[in-house]
Amino acid sequence: QECDRNDDSQQMMNICADADYQAADAKLNATYKGLVGDGDEKSNKLLQAAQRAWITFRDAECAYSAADSEGGSIYPMEVSQCLTELTNERVK
Repeated sequence: QECDRNDDSQQMMNICADADYQAADAKLNATYKGLVGDGDEKSNKLLQAAQRAWITFRDAECAYSAADSEGGSIYPMEVSQCLTELTNERVK
């Protein structure tokens, strides 16, 4: 289902938050590919290790920050918003 920002139901807010995260993740992937293309083999391996560690941190941080709402209808939105925020910061 596509995001409709005029629909303020929790289900649609969850869908829109996920769409925002998917857009941020696409930017991150494009940025990462650009950096890998510019680096030498050693730099690329270090970047790959750093990126994998960062993704593990990001996912754990967002699971922790949304833990109080786990099981509730707002949980997916809170996780997606966190993922979007941290991903956008990483792109910068």
